[in-house]
Amino acid sequence: MKTYVKIAIFVVAFIALSAILAGLYLYNLKHTDMAKARPDFIITATALQKEFEINETTASAKYINKVIEVTGAIASVTQAGGNNLNISLKTGNDISSVICTFPAIVDPSKFKTGDIIALRGECSGFTQLFPGEPPLDVLLNNCAVIVHK
Repeated sequence: MKTYVKIAIFVVAFIALSAILAGLYLYNLKHTDMAKARPDFIITATALQKEFEINETTASAKYINKVIEVTGAIASVTQAGGNNLNISLKTGNDISSVICTFPAIVDPSKFKTGDIIALRGECSGFTQLFPGEPPLDVLLNNCAVIVHK
């Protein structure tokens, strides 16, 4: 077998092995415990939604993939697939809200509409139903309850 063929086979095998190892690493990577994470920003739900509404590009650059602690009144509590829970916070805008998703909550009945709550999660940005349509909600993932009144 020629030398360049051996080198090519070695390079392809090395790249394949690297891809497999990187995939295994990412698959087994644990989420940050938001209850213990230090927030990059502490803000109200109204102010967060307003920043995205005024200038989505600037707000996205500032908040996406950052840990945010957001405070607001609960607008709704919905059970998503499995044990997941979504809590929407009021923003003063009837169309938009801040949606906080939880990986698993044991007792969603302890959350009532109108309760004041502080949540910490990772910002994913503004959601949009269709391209070109106005954005609707700010999404926080992997949330943890910090204060519940």
